[in-house]
Amino acid sequence: MFGPLAMTIAISLFVSLVVSLLLSPVLCSFFLKGGSGEDTRVIAFMKRHYLHLLDNATRRNRMTLAVAVGLLLGSMALFPLLGKSFMPTMREGALTPQINRVPSISLDESIRMEMAAMKSIAEVKGVRSVVSKLGRGESPADPAGPNESDPIVLLDPDSGRSQDEIDEEIRQRLSSIPGVQIVLSQPISERVDEMVTGVRSQVAIKIFGDDLTQLKDISEGVARVLKDVAGSRDIRIERLSGQQALMVEIDRAVIARYGINVSDVQDVIETAIGGKEVTTLYEGERRFAVAVRFPEDERATPEAIGNTLLTAAGGAQVTLSTVAKIRLLDGPAQISREAGKRRVVVGANVEGRDLGGFVQEVQDRIAKEVNVPPGYSFVYGGQFENMERAMSTLAVIVPLTIAAIFFLLFMLFNSVRLAGLIILVLPFASIGGLVALFVTREYLSVPASVGFIALWGIAVLNGVVLVSAIRRLREDGLDVAEAVREGCVQRFRPVMMTATVALLGLVPFLFATGPGSEVQRPLAIVVIGGLISSTLLTLVVLPTLYRWFDEKPVEA
Repeated sequence: MFGPLAMTIAISLFVSLVVSLLLSPVLCSFFLKGGSGEDTRVIAFMKRHYLHLLDNATRRNRMTLAVAVGLLLGSMALFPLLGKSFMPTMREGALTPQINRVPSISLDESIRMEMAAMKSIAEVKGVRSVVSKLGRGESPADPAGPNESDPIVLLDPDSGRSQDEIDEEIRQRLSSIPGVQIVLSQPISERVDEMVTGVRSQVAIKIFGDDLTQLKDISEGVARVLKDVAGSRDIRIERLSGQQALMVEIDRAVIARYGINVSDVQDVIETAIGGKEVTTLYEGERRFAVAVRFPEDERATPEAIGNTLLTAAGGAQVTLSTVAKIRLLDGPAQISREAGKRRVVVGANVEGRDLGGFVQEVQDRIAKEVNVPPGYSFVYGGQFENMERAMSTLAVIVPLTIAAIFFLLFMLFNSVRLAGLIILVLPFASIGGLVALFVTREYLSVPASVGFIALWGIAVLNGVVLVSAIRRLREDGLDVAEAVREGCVQRFRPVMMTATVALLGLVPFLFATGPGSEVQRPLAIVVIGGLISSTLLTLVVLPTLYRWFDEKPVEA
């Protein structure tokens, strides 16, 4: 998802490196002639106040470090309060209310109910248009019967109503229809969730076991728990029953007395009810299979099917009901398997709270309130599965990123001390990002994590600029205090410009309102908040720490 962003930044940095090494010196030789080199009034004003702050910070270095560490610990205390999610909920400008009716419903009745539902949705203020279809083709990837539909509802952005308000009214209208299950989603989000995790809900609790009756009981218990958990919406149990099945139990002792084989009985039942191909019809180059079966009235009821005649060994005719018990049963609507095991899915969407906290509460309550026999297990999927996978990946990427940064810094300075000094900037840079997420009530998601990585890159860049200047002055013979003060004065403007330009470049992400802006906003919030804290701490805390990390350290 963030591949294009990473590629764009990498290409831009490479081009800027080439320009700075080849083009910038030429342009400077033409345009930077005889300049005064004096600071503007704004920069001069900022430098005066900065030097006053820097002198106080370096003079009271222990207090400065104590305040910085206190701010760091305070921001870390906010971490458990942030909440975790995979991706922010996008506002696509369209809805997909998935409607699931009982599997045994007739096509005519399903169409009637669907038309009534579409008419009700179209009456909602803020709905521009509604289009729907019943079922899907018998493809192995995504089949659906005529009892299922997923209409597309386009919203009017100029209606003056928020998408949350429209969602709630549509949900209330559809919930009043008896015998249906409703899951309100969005077209893109629904398809992405289904392709990645195989389910269409943000949280999917997969229950594995052998007995369908036991699976049904457990799934109903899980659904009761979900209804009591704050933030749960659109709870849906994968239908296990509701489809009638014709059961024909052949009495083997009876058919043995008549000299009839089981296969003979099965062939007659297959031909009478399901139909059997008897020939092929050719029309030009087209071929059509021709099948025969009993008329509708002779296979419509168990009694009619029981009147089907069988031929005994001696030529006598006996009815099917004589040699078999025929009855209709409430059979399973579907039997789903995953990794070779039977499973039932209980799905739910989350609204008004973070995904990680929601699943944690659900797990705790299921462990206490749902009786799970031996041999049955739970797997939590949906967006929660994606979140866990993403967090596991970041748990590897982040340490590797920090190690790579440290290695590059060591190669640059040829000093473990100075490389370690700049690495210490990273946690202090994160202070602003954590506080910004907490203030804006955003969750710690994948975009926010990417924002922290980008923030660390900018913080390291500013640290390199400042430490390089101080080190050069030390090599020129200045003592630590003079080198730190003079280096900070010289690099104040570059550090401020780097942070300001990066901050201004992310402001459009912060205030964007178009589709997909919800994904960009956490990244912008983290980087902007982090730049504010990292710039201040780079200019104040890093110079304070430098005296302990200098290659010729002095006593405190």
